[in-house]
Amino acid sequence: MPRVGVRASRQEPSAFDVHTLRVPSDGSFRLSDVDPGATPGAPGGKEETRAASASLNDELSALQERLWAEDRRSMLVVLQAMDAGGKDGAIKKVFTGLNPQGVEVTSFKAPSEDELAHDYLWRIHKRTPPRGTIGIFNRSHYEDVLVVRVNGWIDEDEWRRRYEQIRAFESLLASQGARIVKFMLHISKEEQAQRLQARLDRPDKRWKFRRGDLDDRARWDDFMGAFDDALRETSTDDAPWYVIPADKKWYRDWAILRVLVDVVREMDPQFPEPEEGLSDVVVR
Repeated sequence: MPRVGVRASRQEPSAFDVHTLRVPSDGSFRLSDVDPGATPGAPGGKEETRAASASLNDELSALQERLWAEDRRSMLVVLQAMDAGGKDGAIKKVFTGLNPQGVEVTSFKAPSEDELAHDYLWRIHKRTPPRGTIGIFNRSHYEDVLVVRVNGWIDEDEWRRRYEQIRAFESLLASQGARIVKFMLHISKEEQAQRLQARLDRPDKRWKFRRGDLDDRARWDDFMGAFDDALRETSTDDAPWYVIPADKKWYRDWAILRVLVDVVREMDPQFPEPEEGLSDVVVR
């Protein structure tokens, strides 16, 4: 697979095919082929791209209003990344201005005692978005083939079985009207170092730092291998993965917006038909 986005493109957004960022389902994908600092398809530099993001955000807001009114389908957005990969920032920037009644963010932390007493998908299923809404997973069921694998909490037979279980789970959601879009925010190890250090250096950000971040960083290659397998095994037509080069935050936000707007355009939600005879009603 050719290296993705070796240099920034000057294409207009309308000319950019978001499938460039999509993980194929043929087993050929390698995360090492993606340059985390690239900006494929960006409409220009930072300021031009931010302006394009603002327009896309307006369009996403309008499309969300139609999805909410239609009340027949939902969208599930999954965000995965290494520590400091930009999940929180992406949620803040990408979904700003949307109707909060129709958006729910779920941040999955370490499972509780009650959650551990059930299968690993139990806590996930009950937080999937109802019809008409957009659900955002900040981390997700993929922790159960990433973190648990790298830490050796389950054996290889088990984490390999989970790929099939996850594919079946996501297929079930899709069959019931959920559109699933999954993003891996891909940063370089060097960019992660800068972001983690910035957390330590800023008193208002230090609360986000945990010593365990350094343990995970020491196993960077193991995590990259786990991501490679998970992305290859679970990028399907029902639930495709998109790998977003995320060293540049302004590009990250634009790329996510481009994918989401394309997906909801394709869904083409419609306002429901009004009651008959309303054209003659006059409110006095």
